[in-house]
This record gives sequence, structure tokens and C-alpha cells, in this order.
Amino acid sequence: MELAQAAASVLAAVGPAGSGQVRPVAVVGRDPRASGEFLEAAVVAGLASSGVDVRLLGVLPTPGVAFLTGALAADFGVVISASHNPAQDNGIKFFGPAGVKLPDATEDRIEQALYKDAVPPAAFGRVTDASHEHERYLDHLLATLSGSQSRSGSQSRPLAGLKVVVDCAHGAAYQIAPQVLRRAGAEIITIGIEPDGLNINEGCGSTALECLCQAVVQSKADAGIAYDGDADRCLAVDADGQQLDGDQILTILATELKEAGRLTGDAVVVTVMSNQGFHVAMREAGIDVIETPVGDKHVSAAMRDRGYALGGEQSGHIIMRDYASTGDGVLTSLHLLAAIARRGVTLAQAAASMPRYPQVLINVPGDGSRLGPGLAQAVSQAQSQLGGDGRVLVRPSGTEPKIRLMVQARDAQLAEQVIGQLADAVRLELAEK
Repeated sequence: MELAQAAASVLAAVGPAGSGQVRPVAVVGRDPRASGEFLEAAVVAGLASSGVDVRLLGVLPTPGVAFLTGALAADFGVVISASHNPAQDNGIKFFGPAGVKLPDATEDRIEQALYKDAVPPAAFGRVTDASHEHERYLDHLLATLSGSQSRSGSQSRPLAGLKVVVDCAHGAAYQIAPQVLRRAGAEIITIGIEPDGLNINEGCGSTALECLCQAVVQSKADAGIAYDGDADRCLAVDADGQQLDGDQILTILATELKEAGRLTGDAVVVTVMSNQGFHVAMREAGIDVIETPVGDKHVSAAMRDRGYALGGEQSGHIIMRDYASTGDGVLTSLHLLAAIARRGVTLAQAAASMPRYPQVLINVPGDGSRLGPGLAQAVSQAQSQLGGDGRVLVRPSGTEPKIRLMVQARDAQLAEQVIGQLADAVRLELAEK
């Protein structure tokens, strides 16, 4: 409740007393976690007690809340969700006007306001049910496909002829995703659509693709789509049960947009964790790659600052800036499926344009701030061993006392060998400090 009050003091456009200004408005949505039910009540209490009118959206994907923040001209949006985390976790996300993620400086101001006494509002805000606005979001998603045409020639149903298994992770997309895919013309088989407040992301969704792989093969479907708990990301599975990560999905979308003349600057924005095979595919397609630090916030900022249309992460968090201010798993899946339907190819054939290099990850326990310049020699040596076709990344974790190492190479055995040597060098560097 106090966090919501602090956010209201920073984000609400409140005019001076007696100015006659209409009260500020916030939209609030959540995923189906049991804790979301009472956290929603606390957030709403904090906002309304601060003079903010609240539009309650109920259970809705995070990108749906972002979209409606802009569509309803709200001052800000609030999402109660822990995304892909297990059910016992929860969190609160804020969007600014137009559904844009907040910059670090604004989040810092909210944190600072959290420890100050709340200023009594001129008037209390009111709370109204806005769940009927889900339809506006659904219509928006379908409208983004207006230029697509299926292999059966239908523009109004661009996914006609596709059979798709959809795993909603017992999460926020359990109603929206099947509805929109069916309206787009696909034959849908659903799993993970029975949220009980405790089973979100439990052995399903984008963090556990085994069930989806099995269901796609058993049902002889053309593809499988998996969302995470708040549906701001998606991953895919081809007809043979082979998994596609975010880099492969980005490859398909980037080439599709370039062919349509809608890939701004003929460039795509990714993080330093992107697979080296993605860089190879983009080079062959004549598309520039812009790299940012890890985190969708950095990808989004680079896209916004430079006007790029497409960006994302290997995790499946993909931003199509022409249609959304943040990553949207349902939107991504619609355009991925529309691309293969339009081309008349299988998902495996479309994904084959990106060779996926073996990627090895190791976490070394330790304080990243203790790493010194002595590690640079080890990184340089590792890069030399890999040659021009591999890549090395060493970075402190942003959430744990660990140093994250990544090595990519054409040969998996070489990647394992190099990362082992690099991990030993990191441990030695830490021991010497």
C-alpha cells in the first residue's frame, strides 16, 4: 500500500488544490497468483487513498496493461506479477504514460518517496471495473495482422490452415491468447489454461517446454507456442518438437519486416547474450545488429532512442515497437505464425536460416566488484582460441553474488574447454583479491 502511495506521489499528474484538474488515473492488472488477489487490494487502497482514480483490469498479460495504459490515457499503469517466477513469488511493475517502462531515475524517486510521510490528497480516488477493456487489447492484437495473408489466401484469418498447441503457463494469457489465435484463424489445442493461483509456471510455459514439445508431436500440430506467467515473452516449438529460442524467433521476424520494408534502419537490437549464429544470420540478410547490456529495459531504451522497430532477448522477450511499448508474447506469437503461414513454410524451415552455435554458461560464486584487470588477459586468450566465430562474455550477476560466464563456439567441445579455463582464471582472480 505504501509503495502505491509513493508511486502516486511521483507518477500522478496532480494539479494544485482548487485548480479543477481531473484526478489522475491509473490502470491496474495482475496475473492469477493467489497473492495477487490481496496485493491488488493493497495497491488499489494505496492509489485511491492518494487521490488516484483506479481502473481495475483484473487478470491480463503485462503487455495488455501497458497497451491499455496508453489507450485509456492513464497517467500510469501497475502490474502485479512475478513473470516467469514460481507461484510463491510476486512483484509490482510500473508503466509510465503510453505504457513505457520507467527509467532507473524515476524508480529511484519512487523508492525515496517510500520512506517519506504521505501527503493527504485533496480528494480520494474512485475504483471502477475496467475488465471490459480486455476486448480493446484483443482487437489491437488482431489489427496488427492487417497486412498478413495466410497460405490459404485469407487476410481476415491469416493463420488459417495452422494447427497450434498453446501453453499459457496457467498464467495471465490463459483467456486472451487462445481467443486471439482462434480469431486469427488457427486451430488451437490448449494446455496450461487452468490457473488455481498456485500452479503458475509450474512445469509448464516458456520455462518448461517439455510438455509442449510432447503435445505438439502427439497432436501432429504445425507448431507450439509457450508464454511465461505474465505473457510478456514467448518461445516456440516446431512440428518435430524442436525448441526455438528468442534469437531464432527474432531472425524470422527481422527478415519478414525487412522484406516488407518496415525494419527501420535495417537493424535489430539485442543484448550481449545473443547467440553468435544470430549475428551470422543477420549479416547474411544484410541486417545490422545493435547490442545492449542484458535486460529488456536496455533493449527498449535503445530502440526508443534510435527509432528501431524490432529488438529482444534470447529468453523470448521481443519488442515490436510499431505495435507495443514493451515485450508482448501474444503479439510475438501472432506475427511468428503469420510469417510461416504467409511464406507457406514450416517453422523448422523458417528457423533453419539461423545456425545456433553451442552456448555454455557457468556461474562462479563471488563478488563481481573484486574482478580486476588481470582477467582481461584470460578473456583475450579465450577469444583467440575461439577465433572469429566464437564469443566470450564475463559479467557480474545483477541479482546474485555470482560472476556469469558465457562461451559460444561452432564446436561444443571447444566451448566447454574454453569456459573451463576461463572459470579457473576467474576463481584464481577472486582468490588473489
